[in-house]
Amino acid sequence: MSETSNGRLPFVIDLRLLREAPDTIRASQRVRGESEAAVDALLSADETRRSAVASFEELRAEQKHLGRQISTAGGEERAALLVRTKDLSRRVKEAETAVSLAAEELKRAQLVVSNVVQDGVPAGGEDDYVVLREVGQPPVIEAPRDHLELGELLGAIDTERGAKVSGARFYYLTGVGALLQLGLLQLAMHQAVTAGFTPVIPPVLIKPESMEGTGFLGAHASEIYYLPADDLYLVGTSEVPLAAYHSGEILDLEAPRRYVGWSSCFRREAGSYGKDVRGILRVHQFDKVEMFSYCRPEEASAEHLRLLAWEEAMLAAVEVPYRVIDVAAGDLGSSAARKYDCEAWVPSQGRYREVTSTSNCTTFQTRRLGIRYRDAEGRTNPAATLNGTLATTRWIISILENHQQPDGSVRVPKALQPYLGGRDVLEPR
Repeated sequence: MSETSNGRLPFVIDLRLLREAPDTIRASQRVRGESEAAVDALLSADETRRSAVASFEELRAEQKHLGRQISTAGGEERAALLVRTKDLSRRVKEAETAVSLAAEELKRAQLVVSNVVQDGVPAGGEDDYVVLREVGQPPVIEAPRDHLELGELLGAIDTERGAKVSGARFYYLTGVGALLQLGLLQLAMHQAVTAGFTPVIPPVLIKPESMEGTGFLGAHASEIYYLPADDLYLVGTSEVPLAAYHSGEILDLEAPRRYVGWSSCFRREAGSYGKDVRGILRVHQFDKVEMFSYCRPEEASAEHLRLLAWEEAMLAAVEVPYRVIDVAAGDLGSSAARKYDCEAWVPSQGRYREVTSTSNCTTFQTRRLGIRYRDAEGRTNPAATLNGTLATTRWIISILENHQQPDGSVRVPKALQPYLGGRDVLEPR
């Protein structure tokens, strides 16, 4: 039976909420476009396990009582009690097996049900988001070059050799391209550390229980690279090792505990063949700086807005127009209860494209990973987790395109100039 370090089952969905307000969870499944029947299956699995546990505990109590009787009995009475003990021992073992089987079935039923969507999240799918605000004026550029053409002119991006060496959707960042990425990520780390985050460079190979604990082995498991010889997964985001960092622990959460991770990330981009194949928009490997926060559940919504504000501060620093959207329920991913995306303007496409997202995962991940905190009464409760992207390789697209000049040069945002040797313009080679 899978258990956390405190001996209790890692219930992914709050079972008290399930029992008292199943319609709340059904409504969440409905706005996500997912199965409401999964809630009924979970209710049934919960009842089966509770019944199995009650039967086991009743038999164990009887077994202990019988043991006490044997210790004082003698003669024929003792012999009769020993016969009963043997039969009861068999029934206890059977009941214990039934509990384990019921617990596994309950776990499977829970893994099907996504996190409960917060009130106010738009219903619908990928195209049903709500635009919250637009910031900055998109530049007027006659016949804009796209990021790949600009990158090749600058000697910054080489997809041809990336494909030769590794295959489609791989690339080299060279010269000023490498410096631009390093500068962008260093700027993000500097901003986060200044705000009080603890910097982390985490492992990028992760055990299955850590990947499952964060909710990445559900509907989007096909996106993840798996190494069967080692039974390890390559991370698609440092959210995974940062979430698993405190697995099985009790945290002091008098204030939110914040980490910022820098890692390489790997995604198979399964199902996206034929989409955005040009350049570095959808690639198999990229670098990313990710914020991650643990806090008390009642503080999570406010912390979510703080993470969003830090993302917007980074976009302002690199001087690109962007908009913020409230992502619809059907596009949240299983672990998020609410998600905001920041989308940067891409002149060559004449539209906004996603560059960051921040998700409030409430207690969904910590219930799986056994991460708790003590409240004022000393009781342990699941913590809340949140994550937010602060910079990633994809940002190079909007930086190059929004700051391009007619001759193919690119103006360097002031905040990035120190990381590029003080240059204010990148010239074509």
